Amino acid sequence: MNNSIIKVADTFWNIRGSFKLGRRIDIGTQASLVQLASGNFVFLDAYAFDAYQQETINSIVGGARVEAILNVHPFHTVNVERMHELYPHAKLYGTARHRNRFPNLPWESECTEHDALHEKYRDDLEFSVPRGVVFISDNENVHFSSVLVFHPESGAIHVDDTFGYAELPGWLPRLGAKGLVSLHPTLPLALEKRAGAAREFREWAQTLFSDWGAATTLCAAHSALLQVEAGAPSLQTRLKRALMVNEPILRAHQMLYGK
Repeated sequence: MNNSIIKVADTFWNIRGSFKLGRRIDIGTQASLVQLASGNFVFLDAYAFDAYQQETINSIVGGARVEAILNVHPFHTVNVERMHELYPHAKLYGTARHRNRFPNLPWESECTEHDALHEKYRDDLEFSVPRGVVFISDNENVHFSSVLVFHPESGAIHVDDTFGYAELPGWLPRLGAKGLVSLHPTLPLALEKRAGAAREFREWAQTLFSDWGAATTLCAAHSALLQVEAGAPSLQTRLKRALMVNEPILRAHQMLYGK
């Protein structure tokens, strides 16, 4: 994965980065930089920027203040300490797992999965936490859930793992299939083992598609960034398709645990 910075809008930049599994397979990662109405900036997620990225970020921020770093995926922890070193005066927010993993960092009192943090940034950002699935799984290979963030001004959704976007190679783009939006494959393991969990997840997703229906960009970790082009299927349509593809999984869960 190449280290690049993509300008989504005048107030939103998506930062693409490298993350290697077993030091061999680069599945990529991301962070985003958002300028608030106040003129200050916040980061969504953490990354150890290379020299080019850091220079670009410095030129974007200029004399303004980076007021906060919001870590939104409980299992994205590799660059948390480095990000705090880069921006020691920025308020540091994380999930309960971030706080437990790095107890010596100066965390703010609000966790990123909690309403108190969402209320604090309600004028600029909207947040959503999936229902019906375990947020922090005991199985550390299950990275399905995260805090999804929508920036209405730019139309960008920042999401780690819950939804992904894969660009399709070769001849498929010429047939109109440029890429695929999907749910993370660990959904079956992430669903809570109780009646109603599949229904709650389905209803959460449907509400998300409606509330964030104006979104035009999907910034997804470990995959790629999708900016919907004129005349192409909307992001809302693609997200709905991703849910529909997983409907057999949800129905099987309901048969096993109850509706």
